[in-house]
Amino acid sequence: MGIENARIKRTPKAPRQEMPCQLPLARRRNFCEVAIGFTEEQALLEAQRCIDCNNPTCITGCPVEINIPHFIRSILQKDYLGAADIIREKNSLPAICGRVCQQEDQCERRCVNGIKGTPVAIGRLERFVADFQIDRGLFPSPLIARPTGKKVALVGSGPAALTAAGDLVRLGHRATVFEALHKLGGVLAYGIPEFRLPKSIVATEIRQLENIGVEFLTSVVIGKTETVDELLDEEGFDAVFLATGAGLPFFLNLPGENLAGIYSANEFLTRVNLMNAYKFPEYDTPVRVGKRVAVLGAGNTAMDAARVALRLGPEKVYMVYRRSRPEVPARAEELQHAEEEGIEFMFLSNPTRFFGDTRGWVNGMEVVDMELGENDESGRRKALPIKGSEHSFDVDTVIVAVGQGPNPLIQSTTLGLKTNKWGNIITDEAGLTSRPGLYAGGDVVRGGSTVILAMGDGKRAAKAINEYLTGRTH
Repeated sequence: MGIENARIKRTPKAPRQEMPCQLPLARRRNFCEVAIGFTEEQALLEAQRCIDCNNPTCITGCPVEINIPHFIRSILQKDYLGAADIIREKNSLPAICGRVCQQEDQCERRCVNGIKGTPVAIGRLERFVADFQIDRGLFPSPLIARPTGKKVALVGSGPAALTAAGDLVRLGHRATVFEALHKLGGVLAYGIPEFRLPKSIVATEIRQLENIGVEFLTSVVIGKTETVDELLDEEGFDAVFLATGAGLPFFLNLPGENLAGIYSANEFLTRVNLMNAYKFPEYDTPVRVGKRVAVLGAGNTAMDAARVALRLGPEKVYMVYRRSRPEVPARAEELQHAEEEGIEFMFLSNPTRFFGDTRGWVNGMEVVDMELGENDESGRRKALPIKGSEHSFDVDTVIVAVGQGPNPLIQSTTLGLKTNKWGNIITDEAGLTSRPGLYAGGDVVRGGSTVILAMGDGKRAAKAINEYLTGRTH
């Protein structure tokens, strides 16, 4: 390996490879994937930028601790399947992470190349090798430990639960995933648009988990169909992992907010992504947007909602955000794509009320201009209203994307489960809740967060559950 590595060409000062994308005028009217993916030539050129440093801080920046220099080395040797296999040792969902993981805030932020230049495009290389593997259907057969006879229930089928389930099966336990909806994937299925994460990719990654022994049950609402206590006391499960996400939308409680045509981003994205409203009338899920759409907020969910709405054919899509462009919390790449596609940003604006027609449908909204003051508790500058600056404009649809919290169903039906004031489940660092054998992770603990942080929670919880089931801790 040392001789082979010495022969590998390294060009750390070469420019970072740009991701090929659909042209904005084309993609703003279709739901096909925006980012096309690296060619083999681009992947090799980008991989050559990695210096294979002695202290690979990129690994510590990855919540699931992928051996990044090792998989990049395999790319340079043109062993793309080997590179994918290295990733899958730690990450059950590489094709998903390569598309939606915020690498710029994780592994790439720790990349040594980024100190004086631009970091290696680790996420794009991950996507390249994951897609190479999927296209050929050649997946590794992971080592599965001897059966322990222990059963674990995982509630929810988003990234935290999928990660934990895969790890638990490899450790020899039976893992059963309970999903309330009719399709698997959690936020990967209902929240992230097709043009950012094709649902075929999600289905393929889930199928690999099924192939190694994970059991999936849909249309089972834990907390209603059966409770967590019943899973533990009557159904024979030895441990439970709660990963139900943050699907309860927040609203602004403004006058007129109950008018028809005002959606939460969760409802709007679920209609389009999970129920295929963008294919109406082929699918019987209509969604009305009219000529002018206003999206309130500027996080990743708001960005997704605005870009989805644009593809449904309105004349205008506005994003109304109370702070300025530098404070936008969404990924820089998503903000850039939205601007390229023609989303109109109303920075330093805050809604104050909504107007409706005689039928009860929204037809306008009032906003007030804002200015930035001192930093608030989040570290961002406070947005303060400018007195007398209120003005109105016409809208046919409003999508509220100002945050979300956990659905309280499980918390209210599970004895002795402690939560914080926002309803998030309280856990220790390993994911253990206030009850022995009951663990939690992902957005139900963190609030709205990221896919890769949820996956990190799933890995830590799987390790802790294994130790609990084998009598080594707790």
